Amino acid sequence: MTDLRTVADRHLVAALEPELGVLVDGHWGPGHAGTFEVEDPATGVVIASVADGDATDAVAAVDAAARSLPAWSAVPPRRRSDLLARVRELMLRDADQLAALVSLENGKSLPDARAEVVYAAEFFRWYAEEAVRPHGDYGSSPGGGTRTIVTHRPVGVAALVTPWNFPAAMATRKIAPALAAGCTVVLKPAAETPLTALALARLVAEAGVPAGVLNVVPGVDAAGIVSSWLADARVRKLSFTGSTGVGRILLRQAADRVVNTSMELGGNAPFVVTASADVAAAVEGAVTAKFRNGGQACTAANRFYVHADVAEEFTARLGAAVEALRVGPADEGSDIGPLVSAKALAGVTSLVDGAVQRGATVAHRAPAVPQRGHFYPPLVLTGVPADDPLLEQEIFGPVAPIVVWHDTAELIATVNGGEYGLAAYVYGELAEALRIGEALEAGMIGINRGVVSDPSAPFGGVKQSGIGREGARDGLEEYLETQYLSIAW
Repeated sequence: MTDLRTVADRHLVAALEPELGVLVDGHWGPGHAGTFEVEDPATGVVIASVADGDATDAVAAVDAAARSLPAWSAVPPRRRSDLLARVRELMLRDADQLAALVSLENGKSLPDARAEVVYAAEFFRWYAEEAVRPHGDYGSSPGGGTRTIVTHRPVGVAALVTPWNFPAAMATRKIAPALAAGCTVVLKPAAETPLTALALARLVAEAGVPAGVLNVVPGVDAAGIVSSWLADARVRKLSFTGSTGVGRILLRQAADRVVNTSMELGGNAPFVVTASADVAAAVEGAVTAKFRNGGQACTAANRFYVHADVAEEFTARLGAAVEALRVGPADEGSDIGPLVSAKALAGVTSLVDGAVQRGATVAHRAPAVPQRGHFYPPLVLTGVPADDPLLEQEIFGPVAPIVVWHDTAELIATVNGGEYGLAAYVYGELAEALRIGEALEAGMIGINRGVVSDPSAPFGGVKQSGIGREGARDGLEEYLETQYLSIAW
């Protein structure tokens, strides 16, 4: 890193006072378990010691959220809306600093980090608007003699658990609708990337959201923190984004108290290119869908199915694009940053090595990557059979395996054969792309575009990719309970 980046980042981190990173009832303090270290994945250098919260801190956070719930849920929707809109204004005001923070602890390129911050801020605008749009019903019963009023009320204290790959967006996509609905929140950010959450919490307070409405407990003992929340009768909602394996465990725990849950879990997104596709456009979409955040996204294109008629052209064009990618630390103007950890690097390396041993070929590769940090070169794999074990894994790295297909029915059966169903992408003549898209078992389909995320659209998957939706009106309703009143008439 340059001296300027080092000095600027030191000031940025120091201003957060991360060693006092447990936020309970408006007060920042140390964690009962001491501190834990956060590293810059581009260098492996420790950048912060963060308060390590434990179950004691988790319970204190629920105490604060429960105390604040009656007053916050009674705040008029317009006032809640104004506060959320103010949070967005503050995020955009501090967009450069937030992007630098995201890049520092997550490793993604600065353009990627800036795009995430703007996207993350948009959730506060969207739910500021949704907060003032009441949803209900009124009418007479079919048998007569009564009138029915259907209304909604906040579900209560909401426990939010966010991942490391989008430390700003995954937090705001949960916090904004929860607050708009009138819920209070306890937040557990990922231990790899807690700093962005601390910065966001400070902006929420600066906007005027009352103390105790948002509480934050960073920590390495995620199981202990979240288990204490699920065992607490005052916690009525769990929203989790992470792996399917962890999601299954949390669902079992939530079942003991029948806790309202939202789960955004693993993905294995197919990227389908038909014979009728605009190949240049498909390659452009593929670069976005695959290599954004270095492939570390649940919606990332994970397996490429390219029709035989265009496979050679698509592979050559995608290969050229990959070879042009600049890999390195964010401050060096790179397109692709590091993987988040040494463990992640080892995992991606193992997956690719296994595929190559089974006969796949590394057809294209980005230039040499830095020796320091957790970097992996973006690459294109060819000669991958449709039943290769690599295609059953969520790679979570900058690797594009290409499978050549011929028959549409066989393609759809192959694509739908796995346990995941979060996102998918289809490129082709519109009618053909829509026919294939509608046949795919996925919650979100990008038709001739490489991005599916939008605050105004319902984000979520089917099968073992999750339960519930985030974004759109659906995201607000995840934090509301339906209530009806039957009135004698």
